[in-house]
Amino acid sequence: MTLKIRNISDNPMPAYETKGSAGMDLRAWLEAPLELRPFERTLVRTGLYLEIPEGYEGQVRPRSGLSIRYGLTLVNCVGTIDSDYRGELCIPVINLGQETVTLENSMRIAQLVLARCEQLRVVEVNDTAELSETERGQGGFGSTGKH
Repeated sequence: MTLKIRNISDNPMPAYETKGSAGMDLRAWLEAPLELRPFERTLVRTGLYLEIPEGYEGQVRPRSGLSIRYGLTLVNCVGTIDSDYRGELCIPVINLGQETVTLENSMRIAQLVLARCEQLRVVEVNDTAELSETERGQGGFGSTGKH
């Protein structure tokens, strides 16, 4: 499978860093360093345009090291890039830490994971009794155990 990428930035192309990597690091494309105060959010450009194959989606995820060290994460937790989107990939980041974080050009700020996805046929039912029964049933938050 091939992922086509147009990179208009001066940053390296996204790549898998190790043989077992699930995601490719995405880098910030900034003209100047950007300070992000606690609980401030911004949209960071990457300069990347993707052609994700049909039947796949791109998942933009936080980088765990940035989340733990600085509280820097994604506004939307995980972002979805649809296979028919052709605009620039931009990353909505938020500083959940207690200190100002400085974003630099070429800083690895998120990761891209590609995953298969399908569009299913949607069938409306008129009563929840038409849904199949399961052992869990309507058990919601915390219903499968405390820990």
